[in-house]
Amino acid sequence: MTEVLELLAVAKAAAAAGAAVLATRSEATATSGGSGGSADAVAGGLGIVNKGDAGDWVTAFDIAAENAVRGVITAARPQDIITGEEHGTTRPESPSGYRWSIDPLDGTTNFIRNIVYYATSVAVADPDGVWQAGVVHAPALGRVYSAARGHGAWLEEAGRRTRLSGPVPGRTGLIVASGFSYDPATRADQAAGLAGIMDGFADLRRLGSAALDLCMVADGTHDAYGERGLNEHDYSAGALIAEEAGCWVRTPRMTSPLDGGPSDEDRLAAWTCAGTLELSGKFPL
Repeated sequence: MTEVLELLAVAKAAAAAGAAVLATRSEATATSGGSGGSADAVAGGLGIVNKGDAGDWVTAFDIAAENAVRGVITAARPQDIITGEEHGTTRPESPSGYRWSIDPLDGTTNFIRNIVYYATSVAVADPDGVWQAGVVHAPALGRVYSAARGHGAWLEEAGRRTRLSGPVPGRTGLIVASGFSYDPATRADQAAGLAGIMDGFADLRRLGSAALDLCMVADGTHDAYGERGLNEHDYSAGALIAEEAGCWVRTPRMTSPLDGGPSDEDRLAAWTCAGTLELSGKFPL
């Protein structure tokens, strides 16, 4: 087995560990009064804390899932660097040069409200910073999206494994997916530009999980996706999956988390996009 497939195997195991934590959500809400109970009871069961921006939440599940993901990666590859949404960057004493990017729960607001579009996202880059393997594991959907560089993109669902080939070229009724910032000024700017983005598309979808939006371009559900303001962990796995499905993909060129990451201004201005090649001109540079 080649190295990239070995990396993919670790990514799959790590994402599965995180998704297994997320899959226990119903047990937590049942203990606290169930999803039909009061908002305070559900919040208590999920361990919800606001990160500072309206709508930007973290739960006990985010943290537990990241711990589970890190545990699998560290056991398999103890010399790799790990960057995660909740725990930041961990550097071993003698780094291998490989670096993992973890979003333990992409779609936290969906998770809190029991909307099924959430997932654990895991990706790994080589010493040159090129993403080599990525997995997006969505337990409530029963889907595992994965890709290894040069080996295509795949969906595992209901016991079936299907190779992904992106949206159907030339079809009518095109759908674009996007998302909106928690920052009010950025959101107002996004809303003002929405008509231009929508030109040529029949409708818009906003699912609340960048990782799954990218995967759903890869599987042809969306025709295109474009969003400003993502963090690296939001798009790293999903973008590779879309790329390996044959899609046109553009990811931001921003300061690495190893160097402190981008400024908020740079991040909020940067676009992450995917779609068919003929739709590449639909998004601002």
